[in-house]
Parts: sequence; C-alpha cells; structure tokens
Amino acid sequence: MTIWIDADATPRDVKEVVYRAATRLQLPTILVANQRLETPPGNPLVSAVRVDGGPDVADQHIVDHAVAGDLVVTQDIPLAALLVPRGIVVLDPRGEEHTAETIGERLSIRNLMESFRASGVNTGGPAPWDSRHKHAFAAALDRALTRMLRKS
Repeated sequence: MTIWIDADATPRDVKEVVYRAATRLQLPTILVANQRLETPPGNPLVSAVRVDGGPDVADQHIVDHAVAGDLVVTQDIPLAALLVPRGIVVLDPRGEEHTAETIGERLSIRNLMESFRASGVNTGGPAPWDSRHKHAFAAALDRALTRMLRKS
C-alpha cells in the first residue's frame, strides 16, 4: 500500500497528519506536484515527484501510478472519479471519503457548480479549511488505513 498526496493544493497540516501515519504504519508516501516540495527530514518513507507544469499533469501521474489498494489524498473530484472505480481509496482534506456510491453525485454537483461559475454566477465556494477539518481528516485517515490494513 502506498499513500499518494495530490500536493499542489493539500494543506500543510494534512500532509503532516499523513507523515505521522506513514511513519507509524511504515507506509511509503509520495507527494506529487508541479512545484518543488520539501519532504520531512529524516523520513525515508516520504518522497516527492515534481511533474511538468500544466493542467492535470500531477493528476495524470497519480492515475498512471496508483494501484488498487493504495490511498490518495486529493480535493480534485474528477481525479477521485478516475481512481475510485479502480479500487483506490480517496480522501479529501476535509475528511470525506469518495466511494463508488458517492462519487457520481459529487462529480455531477461539481460539474453543475462549474457551469454556474462559467456563466457568471457567484457560487461562493467552500468554507475556509480549519482545525475542524484537520481533525475530521485525521479520523477519516485512521479509519481508512485501519480498514485497508485489515484487508491485506
């Protein structure tokens, strides 16, 4: 099992929660971004992949390399929609797990909101990320990893 982080937009606190879990469980973790990333010093389990700039290049790298049984942290719903059907567990930084039962609806809502924004409607956007989201993410990560490790 590998943990992948779509690192361009993932909050630092989420990365730190993942680093602690990866260390505790001895799981390789890969950050993917189109910018230079710092990995935690002295933690050989965490590595970074810098991809070329451009839309969805980091997403495509994750799609090309993640396999069933891996876990991906991303807030990108279209990326999640590509991964979930392949047996990859996907968590967003707010602690929501995308599943086969939920991803279709979430993708539809995301596309609807994007079409509203494209036509000039101010949709507001999500609430700012805060400590409640950090705790929700940590709990969701723990639940997902516990479930995944029991299966293996």
